[in-house]
Amino acid sequence: MLYLDALVYAGHVHTMGAKAAYRGHLLVEPRRHVEGYGFLTEDEAGEIGRLVDRLSALLRERLGADHVYVWAYGGMPETAQTPRHLHLHVNPRYPGTPQAHWGPMITRWPDAPRVDEAAMRALVATLKDGL
Repeated sequence: MLYLDALVYAGHVHTMGAKAAYRGHLLVEPRRHVEGYGFLTEDEAGEIGRLVDRLSALLRERLGADHVYVWAYGGMPETAQTPRHLHLHVNPRYPGTPQAHWGPMITRWPDAPRVDEAAMRALVATLKDGL
């Protein structure tokens, strides 16, 4: 866990399929179950915005990202395992990333920097120290 308060949670994605996780791939979500934007309280929206902004700055400052992408998912089809819930993916783009893998393809770059469990925990500690 990277951050937790009464309104918001943030953490590093653990794995993407069978691969180690993309280095710095963060997840931010409200603690209260909401389907998507338009369902947040003003306090939740403000806290999410501030946290995503600070995490984006830390990814540039501490990990050397030259750009940070943020995607929001909410209201996706509900299944028995995953009810509808808003969550934001915060992904750094590092220098040297081929342009073909910019944007939503960033985590699918075969040579992307990845982290195992130990490296992920060290990275989280580095970012947490900046919050």
